[in-house]
Amino acid sequence: MSYQEPMFLPWDGRRVPLTFVGGYLGAGKTSVINEVLRHADRPIAVIVNDVGSINIDAALVRRRHGDTIELTDGCVCCSSIDGLGAAFDQIRARPTPPDHVIVELSGVAEPERMLPWGRSAGFVLDGLVVVVAADQLEPGRLPEWVHVHLDSQIRAADLLVLTKTDLVDAAGVAAAHDRLTELAPGTPVIVREHGPDAVGALGRFLALGGRRPGGVTDVSPSTLFDAHEVSLESMPTGLTGAALDAWLWELRVRREAGGGRLVRAKGLALTSDLGLVLVQVVGVRQEIDVVPEPELAEPTDLVVITLRSA
Repeated sequence: MSYQEPMFLPWDGRRVPLTFVGGYLGAGKTSVINEVLRHADRPIAVIVNDVGSINIDAALVRRRHGDTIELTDGCVCCSSIDGLGAAFDQIRARPTPPDHVIVELSGVAEPERMLPWGRSAGFVLDGLVVVVAADQLEPGRLPEWVHVHLDSQIRAADLLVLTKTDLVDAAGVAAAHDRLTELAPGTPVIVREHGPDAVGALGRFLALGGRRPGGVTDVSPSTLFDAHEVSLESMPTGLTGAALDAWLWELRVRREAGGGRLVRAKGLALTSDLGLVLVQVVGVRQEIDVVPEPELAEPTDLVVITLRSA
């Protein structure tokens, strides 16, 4: 059955960031997602675009009904549906949107073929995370055709998460890093670890900032039925992080005085105390996060999405 985009955008034109998580079979995608959910401080919807059961940790599950799992915070849903269109429709039917959507792709999926879904009504692509097992990168460990497929996944990534480092020695970990750098030069790599440090590291893939053409300014184009306007705002330089946060609130006030409501904003700013930071506004929440590898990015204008007055 063919899928048709809805004519009207949900949630008064707000667009929810969408992160795809790919990686070959056995790389540990579900474990990484479980760790993010375990420490999440925001409502996240998870779509498992694969055949089989949803392997969400039992401690995170409040109840199951049909193909949907309700998680313990009461706001997060997890859906396993054979078809992203149906899954997105289910999320769009919710009166209140999640703050973020994570789509776990099949281990044999070609991630780049899935990315156009990031322009589905109500959503905006935040990036592609590819989970890679260190032992699977060893020469001869997998059939050649699998290595070709895995290499393709790695090249497409906006962020790489290296797992299963306990299955190789120190030289193997170094070789895995070298291989990732060779296949995807400039793509950030984080090593999946456990404990307090893992929380911040894994949380980074909920705010990638986009490294695709246009970077953070690459937003979905307006359509006939959009209830919002997209514009660029020059961000001040030389402010502290706290002063930049105050400037964002002033921007909200200015937009409201002009008859609109700021619902989404994103950009990179250079501050005097934190260096390069990723600025994000989602609804009433605004975040300023230090960019982990600032040498790979430059400051940008702030992309602002404003809900038009009726």
